[in-house]
Amino acid sequence: MLIKEETRKPKAEIHFRLSHERRVFVMAFVAGLPGAVIALILLWTGSFTPKVQWTLTVLIVTVWLGMVSSLRQRVVFPLQTLSNLLAALREGDYSIRGRDARSTDALGEVTREVNALAQTLREQRLDALEATALLRKVMEEIDVAVFAFDADHKLRLVNRAGERLLNMPSERLLGLRAEEIGLADCLHEGEGSRLMDAVFPGGSGRWEVRRSMFRQGGLPLRLLVLSDLTRTLREEELKAWQRIVRVIGHELNNSLTPIKSISGSLKSLLQRESRPADWEEDVHRGLAVIGSRSESLGRFMAAYAQLAKLPQPRFESVDVSALMRRVAGLETRLEVSLQPGPELTIRADSDQIEQLLINLIRNSVDASLETGGGVRLGWKRSGAYLDIFVQDDGPGLSNTANLFVPFFTTKPGGSGIGLVLSRQIAEAHGGSLTLDNREDAPGCEARLRLPI
Repeated sequence: MLIKEETRKPKAEIHFRLSHERRVFVMAFVAGLPGAVIALILLWTGSFTPKVQWTLTVLIVTVWLGMVSSLRQRVVFPLQTLSNLLAALREGDYSIRGRDARSTDALGEVTREVNALAQTLREQRLDALEATALLRKVMEEIDVAVFAFDADHKLRLVNRAGERLLNMPSERLLGLRAEEIGLADCLHEGEGSRLMDAVFPGGSGRWEVRRSMFRQGGLPLRLLVLSDLTRTLREEELKAWQRIVRVIGHELNNSLTPIKSISGSLKSLLQRESRPADWEEDVHRGLAVIGSRSESLGRFMAAYAQLAKLPQPRFESVDVSALMRRVAGLETRLEVSLQPGPELTIRADSDQIEQLLINLIRNSVDASLETGGGVRLGWKRSGAYLDIFVQDDGPGLSNTANLFVPFFTTKPGGSGIGLVLSRQIAEAHGGSLTLDNREDAPGCEARLRLPI
């Protein structure tokens, strides 16, 4: 038994070591062996001359071995061609194509699929190269400093704006740690964005710092983006001052123009030697107008001071249902229809939220009184937010672009600061306030969103 196992082991090793080409050759040789042996037996046992026997023997063996070799070549050569094509694809050469791809046999189908794969990879490579080139061009041209750091806080990527910010070329920057180039504080704040005042070798001011993660070459990198907000803030500040000066100048002119005209008339009246009989009544009437316009100007300045001095909210637990019922009951001119929502408790300044809702309800009632409609107050939960809505059946809004512009109003005698204060209160609570015309019916809807 041991002798048999030892004799079989070399045969198994020989069979295992045979390559694919040799196995094809051996199989073809064995396939033709029975026919060749039978033909040679019949030839040499028949009544043929030795010359004929040797000639036919050489012919049979030559044709047999030639067919075996040709079959081996027909099987091995296409596989070698496909191997070369796949090796070219692996090396990134997508320009090589296989021939005989139009034939309908199995080999032609494989060749067509390899050619299609090469074309697909070529197009994807071109797209990736174009996208990379575009990304590099955009990074070079944008006026935002972009940095990328690896896990060891070493700089791996920087654009031109980053070079100008640090006043150093990229050849010297790459490979330096964040601590060495003064970006450690910007990098160690986690992900997200924030504002900071900082001084760098290439500039100083207020910066928006954004951090995120991405992967390149399988390795995690931390992306740091620094945007200079100094110029933008100055431009916005200038525009705000221009709007404020324009509004204040308009209100001052509205009050000072009649005051100047009436005071001039009164002065000329008092300088006359012969005054009319009712001159004292004219003086009293003129002084009354001057006093009225002065009071109006004083109310305007008080409203402006109120807008500029909104206190910070004092957060406490607020029962939403109780707050809605209390606010709805404060309006006496028109009954406010309360549409109850879920029982919720939020963290907010109840006085400020109450004042905000009073402003919204008062505006809705003013609009509904013009058309004889009603006002509805309700609330619902939307994920992590509380949505409070106030609907009216009024004529709607004709100009929604200037609703939250200070001192803009469409109501006679309005101050134009109610909605502005309301939006400031909402944003101070981390929420938002919108006012739009209703789509399903006439009127408008104010929607207040607050975090729960």
